[in-house]
Amino acid sequence: MNVSPPAPSPIDLDAAAHLADDDVLASLGSSRKGLTALEAAVRLAAAGANELQTHVIGPLDVLIGQVKNPLLILLAGTAGISIVLHDATDATIILAIIVLSVGLGFINEFRAQKALADLHKQIRHTARVIRDGLPAAVPVTDLVAGDLVVLGVGDVVPADIRLLECHGLTCDEAVITGESLPADKTAAVPAAGAATSLASCVLMGTIVRAGAAQGVVVATGPATRIGTIAKRLGTRLPETTFQHGLREFSALLVWITAIVTLVVFPVLAVVHHSFFESLLFALAIAVSLTPQLLPAIVTVSLATGARNMARRAVLVKRLVSIEDLGNMTVLFTDKTGTLTEGKMGFADAIDVAGRHSDAVLQLAMACTRTVAPASDVSDGNVVSALDAALLASPWAKSLDAGNWRLLDQLPFDYDRRRGTVLVDDGRQRLIVTKGAPEAVVAACSNVPAGFDGVLRGQFAAGARVIAVASREASGTATIGAADEHGFTLAGLLTFNDPPKADAADSIARLEKLGITLKIITGDNELVAQKICRDLAIPIGATLNGTQLAAMTDETLKAALGETTIFARIAPDQKARLIKLQLASGDTVGFLGDGVNDAIALHDADVGISVESAADVAKDAADIVLVTKDLGILADGVSEGRRIFANTIKYVLMATSSNFGNTLSTAVGSLILPFLPMLPSQILLNNLLYDMSEMTIPTDNVDEETLLRPAHWDMGLIRRFMLVFGPLSSLADMVIFGAMLLFLHFSPIAFRSGYFLESFVTQTLIIFAIRTRRVPFLRSRASRPLTLTTIGVALVGAALPFSPFAAFFGFVPLPLPFFGVLAPVAIAYVLLVELAKKWFFRHAEAKIALRGPQSQPMPA
Repeated sequence: MNVSPPAPSPIDLDAAAHLADDDVLASLGSSRKGLTALEAAVRLAAAGANELQTHVIGPLDVLIGQVKNPLLILLAGTAGISIVLHDATDATIILAIIVLSVGLGFINEFRAQKALADLHKQIRHTARVIRDGLPAAVPVTDLVAGDLVVLGVGDVVPADIRLLECHGLTCDEAVITGESLPADKTAAVPAAGAATSLASCVLMGTIVRAGAAQGVVVATGPATRIGTIAKRLGTRLPETTFQHGLREFSALLVWITAIVTLVVFPVLAVVHHSFFESLLFALAIAVSLTPQLLPAIVTVSLATGARNMARRAVLVKRLVSIEDLGNMTVLFTDKTGTLTEGKMGFADAIDVAGRHSDAVLQLAMACTRTVAPASDVSDGNVVSALDAALLASPWAKSLDAGNWRLLDQLPFDYDRRRGTVLVDDGRQRLIVTKGAPEAVVAACSNVPAGFDGVLRGQFAAGARVIAVASREASGTATIGAADEHGFTLAGLLTFNDPPKADAADSIARLEKLGITLKIITGDNELVAQKICRDLAIPIGATLNGTQLAAMTDETLKAALGETTIFARIAPDQKARLIKLQLASGDTVGFLGDGVNDAIALHDADVGISVESAADVAKDAADIVLVTKDLGILADGVSEGRRIFANTIKYVLMATSSNFGNTLSTAVGSLILPFLPMLPSQILLNNLLYDMSEMTIPTDNVDEETLLRPAHWDMGLIRRFMLVFGPLSSLADMVIFGAMLLFLHFSPIAFRSGYFLESFVTQTLIIFAIRTRRVPFLRSRASRPLTLTTIGVALVGAALPFSPFAAFFGFVPLPLPFFGVLAPVAIAYVLLVELAKKWFFRHAEAKIALRGPQSQPMPA
């Protein structure tokens, strides 16, 4: 019978740092072979998943967020006044509106949060461990105390770890310590009596910048240093452009609502009605001016969009980033795997004269087969895709590379741009280095004059190139950066990465969407230019990292517009390019998958990574693509624009219609001896109208609307409201005159007729305002929107004739009223169509005067 091993006693990280390796392993119940699968499973069940306690929004949080809505507070106050006035009907209707509004908002917000959580689960991180004595990849969340973890360049440290083996390891610990410079790490135990030091430990959430190591997990999840910090901190993400636009729009509504209330209430109180009745009426028309379901509409749109994008292999980590994706005007992207297949194939090993050379290949294999930490399998932990391609090539497998033994190494990092090893085969001891040609050549003492031509020829052919060099190292036992000099250049390794078959079509789609593509690559500019020519990408100017370093921000900003390719770029230069492009007024996206892309991903308006990316890149990104494909990204951009277009449709419909109704009701209350509609009728009208638009997130969007990004434009919203709102009031006034002068309606019949006319015209006009085209003929609404709009319109029209008429204060209307309503409604629709053409033609003219960067919002 198998007996489950006991879990180890907790050990403090500071204590682990001062214990000998074997003592640390013994304290954690582990060994040099790692844990067994059974031990790991038992400990995971006892300790829980290795994940931080993040700010999770539960049902109660969502409900509180709904109740805190200022509009609902205003409604609650209105209901309270109704109760004081003993108006049970108004109070009942208003409370029902509150319950419906909160209920709809809660259901959609909670569903959105669950959908977002489900999408997050699809973004997985793995760690390399030793279990049962063998290397394995396991989900980071499955790590437990006692696991042996292997670390390499670009890894996000998955737990608090005591190092057992260390090879030139440095870690970026800014997330915890705030220090900007990477910290050097060692496996050595601090001397007895020394001050507490964690140089022999690495902390969860920090990033491996250089080197390689192996260590044992001491603490996971909330027990880690960053876990204790996460317990005390909430998560407040920066405001996006979309959220900023919503906030500005809300401020606009508050301003208009305040004006309406302050004007209508005192005039009614003094001239016509009692204080409380005037207050109730003023509050009702103020509330009716506001799109009560805007938060729900936005949430439904974003959540629906996230689900649609997930079906297209685009995972959204942050809902509001969808809008920024749709508004993107400039996309910076790397080359490998995006424009090319991303599957490196080893082509050849050549000497400095360009001839095939087994000697160069043997040196490269001596450097490559020994780069892994000593306790890992040598061919199973290759960090570089180029190394993987070399080891997998038939030439490498058939070559006798010798019996080189690794004595010491300086792993590749992004500053030195080369990796160096000290090796010995029993006959000679060598220091071998390989990496970026310019970095290796800089460390060589003799470079043949014709080598530059050989190198440029390879670049011009589109090859990826690695240089190899070596020197004798008799008597040397260890190496450091100071030993990287005096090499003899051996030759080059060349690799092929052909363009993607569908990349040209994907690039054309992005260009059609109005997105400017810029290439950021660590490769040579000639290679990047060759790929661009193969894919028919227009090539503007090209800048390399050395040129960028010599340019001021002003000079570089001026050059951005003409530059297509940025070659040999360092990580900090990527972030600089992003910031300067943002300063030019563009909405900037950045697509990257490496540890050196993390800062740029964070700084861009929308950071885009891929499922196979380094953990730090996925963590920094807003959007994660399941496959690194610009075609999938184009789908995501179109979906983002569709979501924004439908959100703006609701804003324009609701504000213009509500403003028109508010204007008519306010004017009617001042010129009529009675209220044109009761407060409960005003609110009921507004609620039913909003419900008819709940399916706007499903609506079709005209193709031309997707061809360019659009942004919040408060000026356009105001102008739209001030043009189309009064048109609605004009139709109302015609009906007012007909009901008073020709039909001689009583106050209750007047309110019934006004409610019916107002509701039917504003719901049916949805089909005209939702598109710039001719409705029905050249642009059709989605089936859900058509059905809900017509269905709700029929419900509203039937209310005066229903058994509930008396409860709402309605009476049935005579047939002559409909003889007036029909031509007025038709004339109103035609007038809106004419006004729509004039309005958007005028808007386009203003945009043309301001310049091409400012685009009108979709309608």
